[in-house]
Amino acid sequence: MLRDLWYALDDFLRTLGQLLIFFLRLVANSPSILFRRAGLVVKQVYNAGALSLVIIMVSGFFVGGVLGLQGFSILSKFNAEDSIGTFAAFSLLKELGPVVTALLFAGRAGTALASEIGLMKATDQLSAMEMMATNPLRRVLVPRFLGGVISMPMLAAVFSVIGLFGAHLVGVNLLGVDQGAFWQQIQTTLELKDVYEGIFKSVVFGVVASLLAVWEGYNAVPTAEGVSRATTRSVVNSAIAVLILDFIITARFI
Repeated sequence: MLRDLWYALDDFLRTLGQLLIFFLRLVANSPSILFRRAGLVVKQVYNAGALSLVIIMVSGFFVGGVLGLQGFSILSKFNAEDSIGTFAAFSLLKELGPVVTALLFAGRAGTALASEIGLMKATDQLSAMEMMATNPLRRVLVPRFLGGVISMPMLAAVFSVIGLFGAHLVGVNLLGVDQGAFWQQIQTTLELKDVYEGIFKSVVFGVVASLLAVWEGYNAVPTAEGVSRATTRSVVNSAIAVLILDFIITARFI
């Protein structure tokens, strides 16, 4: 048993080191791609961000609505119904916005990245690029990585705004909370550091989700089963990493 544990730990550390080197290679090649091949990045921002807007907006609206209902149910016991806006704003900006957006991003855009790169490897497209003296890391991986990193904070912002609208609709229009009190509570209690925490989380989650999706796709076994397993691993690993990092970042900002 001890030997198996040692081998598992050794394999984990080796994979972690390879992932770190892979990440540094992506970062090192990012400036040249941003300035010289910006069109590739814009295309990937569209694929990862714009095509995910529908699921982000629908999810944000109903999450905000649920926050309005739950907030009213809890705060009414303390005669503090007017604080629904604060309850929803803090929950969305600091926690639910970045986390839920990252999980949705990993499920929609992350799987698309992993499967696309995995299929390119299975059909020898990446090998063909190398034969033509084209670096697949610069041509394929870096633009997709940057597209995910850039898209994630914007998607989180959209999720939070739509969520606040959903909480306002439920709290003010359905439950009768005063509209002025709803927004005044947000303005008086919300601080810039709370907004910065949500932005920082969304950036970190975007880096992690995009990195794991590109990594799994690039290292997928070039078969149909290998691509499907890589796609599944990208979602599972991204979800676990996001939740662990969320705990660490939240503890750091408290």
